[in-house]
This record gives sequence, C-alpha cells and structure tokens, in this order.
Amino acid sequence: AGDDQREEEEHADQSAGGRLADDRGEGDERQPDAGGGDVAGSDTLGNLARAVGGLDVPNLERLGLGRIKPLEGVSPVGGPRGAWGRMRPASAGKDSTTGHWEICGIQLAKPFPTYPNGFPRAVVDEFARRVGRGVIGNVVASGTEVIERFGAEHVRTGKLIVYTSADSVFQVAAHEGVVPLESLYDACALAREMLVAPHDVSRVIARPFVGEEGRFTRTPRRRDFSIAPPSETLVDALASAGIDRRGVGKVDDLLARRSIAAEHTADNAAGLEAITRALREMPSGFLFANLVDFDQLWGHRNDAAGFHEALRTFDRALPTLLSALREDDLLFLTADHGNDPTTPSTDHSREIVPLLVTGARVRPSDLGERSTFADLGATVGEWLGVGFRGRGTSFLSELLA
Repeated sequence: AGDDQREEEEHADQSAGGRLADDRGEGDERQPDAGGGDVAGSDTLGNLARAVGGLDVPNLERLGLGRIKPLEGVSPVGGPRGAWGRMRPASAGKDSTTGHWEICGIQLAKPFPTYPNGFPRAVVDEFARRVGRGVIGNVVASGTEVIERFGAEHVRTGKLIVYTSADSVFQVAAHEGVVPLESLYDACALAREMLVAPHDVSRVIARPFVGEEGRFTRTPRRRDFSIAPPSETLVDALASAGIDRRGVGKVDDLLARRSIAAEHTADNAAGLEAITRALREMPSGFLFANLVDFDQLWGHRNDAAGFHEALRTFDRALPTLLSALREDDLLFLTADHGNDPTTPSTDHSREIVPLLVTGARVRPSDLGERSTFADLGATVGEWLGVGFRGRGTSFLSELLA
C-alpha cells in the first residue's frame, strides 16, 4: 500500500533464542474519524467476502480469522491455532509509511501532505533546477497511465515525468535507455532532500520503465526514498540492543533504510519464498515482511476476484510458513491500512485491521480491539527483551500459554 501500488507486514524472538516473524493480510472497517477522501462503507475483508460469495481461506480460518468478525465463508472455529484481535489506527493518515511507523511505535498527529491537483509550480521548477533537466507531467495518475501519456515525449526530450497519486508521494518516471538508473536515483535523492515541510511527502519514488511507444512497461528497479522517522522506532531499539533484524519487501524503504535492510521482492510469490528462507536461516531476531500484491495489483485496481485469489494463494502457502517456525517463534499477521477493492475509490482506506498471532507458545485468546497498531511493536519489544514500547502497550501476557 503506497502510491498507486505496493505493500505489507512483520516479526521474530530472541530472549528465548527464537525469532519473531510476520506477513500481511488486509484492512477491515472504516474508521469514524477517517477524514476526507475515504468512501463510507469501506470494509476490505468484509466487503471482499461478500463480493466473491465467501472467502476460501481454510488455514487462516484455523488461525482464528472468523473470530475477529463475521466474514462470509469463514467459520469462527473452536480452539483456533492462535490468538486473534483487531487494531485501530491512532495516527492520522492511511498510507504505508504511516501504518508501518505506527506498528513500530510512532503515532502521527497529522497526515503527510497530498496533492490532488499536482504539485505547486514552485516545487516542480525547483526540482527541475536542481536536477538540470526539464520536467513534464505533474499530474495525478497511475504509473501505467503516465508512461502511456508522457513516455514518448520523455524519450524525445529527456525530460523527467513527475506525478503523484492519492498517497503522499512524489514519483519520477524515466526510461532506462534515456536516463540511466543511477541518474534517476540521484534525481530522486535530490527531490527527497528538497521536499521538506510544508511539502514533506512521505516518499519519493523512482519509477524506471523500458520499451517503445505503445509498449512501455515498468521495470522492477523501482526505489523508494522515504522521509526519516522523527523518533526512535522498534527497529532502532533492536539495533541498539544488538538484535538481528531482517526485512522482506519495502519495509526498509518505509523506515528510510534506518536500522534494517531488506530483500526486495517482485511479487507475493517471491516474498513468501524470501520469508520462508529467512525463517529457516535466522537463528534469532526480528523478521519484518511486507507482501505487495494485495494492494498493488488488486486493491488499487478494484479487482475483488484477483484480491481473493491472492488471499487463497497466501492461505495455501501458510502451512509452509508455519512449518518453518521454531518452538519459541511468534508469527503476526496484520495490515497497515485498508484498500477495499469493492468501493468506487481506488485509494487506501483508514480502517481497523485484523490481527492474528500464532506459534507453539501462543494460546487461543481474544486480544480484543487494540487502540493502536503500536501495541504490536510494544509486544515485539517485550518478547525480544528490550525496553522499547513506543506509543503502544504490550499484549504479550495475553498471548502466551
């Protein structure tokens, strides 16, 4: 969940020599204080279940998904293989950066700025001056749309394509045969340096593409340049304590590459492979993983059938993930925001998100509705034996048998 694509989630233990891992479901239930731009009735999992005639996710069902709330096709099984609950967003905003920061202990009082009419002319002119190239575009559009509209002009002139979305993002697209990748990355680094308050967007994103007019396609060599977290995060605290941290997906980008490195993956399948490999390789520590396709390919494109099939694929992969867990591992499944594929909007939605926790030491328990995503980070901190709680309250004592 990010701009017009990509997203999400985390964990691992060490105090008992284990690890903590996590992945990604999706949002559920629009917040009453969601603010402008949200569509009334957003309920990612609930609406999706109704749209497809019931979810087919037996492994998530066994973990307790049906106990979080009524979901068509999902039973509230007795004696689920873990704990279940919900988390309410405390931060303003509904983007990936905001959600991941809150999981890691930071709450934001105001959302990052967005630009429904494009960026102010002064911002675009200053960017062009700094990079020494012309700029075209400056529109609100999807990444595929902008290269169709402006790709030929870019190839002809060498001018960079600048665009944004409903998210707080400054995106720069360029053909790899016209602007070398490193030059594009350098331009985005200059934009990141330039974009300070009041234009402190959450991310600057390099969007390389290839091909010829009429057949332009984006490449997987995207790079995100995020604003740095304003205070200590969970991963900072773990780094200070010397606890191993590993990421899968763009979690390092969302944390401005501070205190964590990640293996970037092209899709959910590659992400699941990387997660399983990391679980088998890491002797202890924290694994923070983000699966992108729910948001990128299905939520933003209002494709309920595709979203459901991605959930089914994830569900079929769950037994492999669970088999990689050791006795003192914890696995958390959650989301950083909603992205309801059934509403007229293609934007994220600020929703209560589902939470599932499993592991050999986890007892079946109802964690209730947590007041902030930060409770998850606080729980991780306690499990890994560090004092960090951020803005959250640990629920570790409610989990363990």
